[in-house]
Amino acid sequence: MSRKSSRGKKQAAPKQAAPKQPEDKGGAAPGAAEVKAPAFPTPDIAALALNFIQAATLGQKAARLMADNDGREAVDTALLDLRRIGKTMLDVTAQYVRNPLRLLEAQAQLWNGYVGLMQSATRRLMGMEAAPVIEPSRGDKRFKDPEWQSNIVFDLMKQSYLLASQWLTSQVQQTDGIDEHTRKKAEFYVRQFANAFSPSNFLLTNPEVLRTTLATNGENLVLGMQHLLEDVERGNGRLQIQQTDMKAFEVGRNIALTPGKVVYQNDLIQLLQYEPTTEKVHERPLLIFPPWINKYYILDLTPEKSFVKWATAQGFTVFVVSWVNPDARLAMKSFEDYMFEGAYAALDAVEKATGEREVNAIGYCIGGTLLASSLAHMAAKGDGRIKSATFFATQVDFTEAGDLQVFIDEEQISGLERQMEATGGVLEGSAMAQTFNMLRSNELIWSYVVNNYLLGREPVPFDLLYWNADATRMPAKMHLFYLRECYLRNHLAEGRMELGGVKLDLRKVKVPIYLQSSREDHIAPYNSVYKATRLFGGPVKFIIAGSGHIAGVINPPAARKYQYWTSDERPLTGDEWLAGAAEHPGSWWPDWEAWVKPHSGPHVPARKPGDRDLKVLEEAPGSYVKVKSAE
Repeated sequence: MSRKSSRGKKQAAPKQAAPKQPEDKGGAAPGAAEVKAPAFPTPDIAALALNFIQAATLGQKAARLMADNDGREAVDTALLDLRRIGKTMLDVTAQYVRNPLRLLEAQAQLWNGYVGLMQSATRRLMGMEAAPVIEPSRGDKRFKDPEWQSNIVFDLMKQSYLLASQWLTSQVQQTDGIDEHTRKKAEFYVRQFANAFSPSNFLLTNPEVLRTTLATNGENLVLGMQHLLEDVERGNGRLQIQQTDMKAFEVGRNIALTPGKVVYQNDLIQLLQYEPTTEKVHERPLLIFPPWINKYYILDLTPEKSFVKWATAQGFTVFVVSWVNPDARLAMKSFEDYMFEGAYAALDAVEKATGEREVNAIGYCIGGTLLASSLAHMAAKGDGRIKSATFFATQVDFTEAGDLQVFIDEEQISGLERQMEATGGVLEGSAMAQTFNMLRSNELIWSYVVNNYLLGREPVPFDLLYWNADATRMPAKMHLFYLRECYLRNHLAEGRMELGGVKLDLRKVKVPIYLQSSREDHIAPYNSVYKATRLFGGPVKFIIAGSGHIAGVINPPAARKYQYWTSDERPLTGDEWLAGAAEHPGSWWPDWEAWVKPHSGPHVPARKPGDRDLKVLEEAPGSYVKVKSAE
């Protein structure tokens, strides 16, 4: 059953315009006349009842499929998760039990908040102005419907919820006597709980959903449960929320379109060389190592957003590593293999393809961590082929790593190890996708629950979310090494990581470094990226871009979006650096180009894929990138 085919003419009702509501005037709180709840549409009761029954039937079918899929292993995993969550929250609660005065203060704080809310509501009912006691944070889109403000009932639910969730979070943050890792885990669990129980996630407490349900006689719920059933069927009994129209995009058809060829491949990589678009190019090729947690084409989405296309137009001979989507056959591939069969093999191939031994290199996220490790290994071996290195959103010191730290301790890594053993020695792509979605559950989970299942709408086509859903697997040996050595033990930064029999020392890396970070990055926070400025042995330029882990990197100059900050100072922390940095409008890409050009050599005639010692194997984007994790 497809979403497109499941809709008849009658089922298009959710897209009809809702009855016009009273104008939201903004400014001061509404007076007595405005406080009255606006009239909702009057439904056809018989049709509404029939659609409720149909929606319930579809929902029950989806629930049965999920229940049938939950074997002993899934139950055991859920119990372990509940036990872990329970222990963490008990550790927090115990600190309040030991300090009754602190508990009374916390209760009084919550009570005072609700007293203030009742006073505000009373003033509104009496036709008087009353400022909100609490408002959603900037960027919180859950309460954008005007009735969350104009309708006193929904406004009370909203503010009551915000008070409770803010109070719970603050109690965790202010708890004494627990270690920082336990605090971060507890804060994460509380946030997940609060996000799940937002009034915006339920039919009767979300004004937009309620209004749509009445206006369409519940047809939105029928469509929504059809969507739910399709998502469960697609996940073979596990819920896979669809964040975008997955049929709207296809790699090589309308994304990853920059012309190029695959000129080399081995078990782990295909190497793409892109066609030149200028008559002359810089002598030193540009070799890019994307992350293998997702696919390389984040750097080559649509032509308007493509870093690869832009870099080619600036006169660089661009090579990009396309990592394999590994299956059980590659379960024992190690981080060391990724260095030798990835970084070293790509360098060898670039030399054969161009005749040039020296390159400039870029690493993105975990691809950057690999690049840093490889540079340290090459420095120890006297290999000077990489003449400059650029890092996009890359951590090499993990003491202040991002939100993923919540999942990193020996207990959880050991559980992940058992999970990978049960799935043939790989971490399934869906597991990684779920982890990243939970880090931003309001935006990447609950907003789609409301849109797809309660409002019955199709998710809109969005290339970035298509890429995000095109998940990849992780080989067990490599992934466990990375988590333990980097996140858990921080051995790369401390000079204690070994690869290929070499102890890695980043201080021996003397090549010029360009460190890009993003101000709102929750995976590689700029404070964490900044620590690398004191680890490398050569000159380092550090910048902060606007936005986050993806949009902060993929920000072409033509878009005229965001901003970036620069400074030559080197204070102790990234926060101090940012306080004294100069802000520049727009994309940081031209700043990077100005930095890398002096390291790129003179201009030479443009090179074409296959014109030297490496022959063309296939057209870009290649075959590795097209392998789906579900296959």
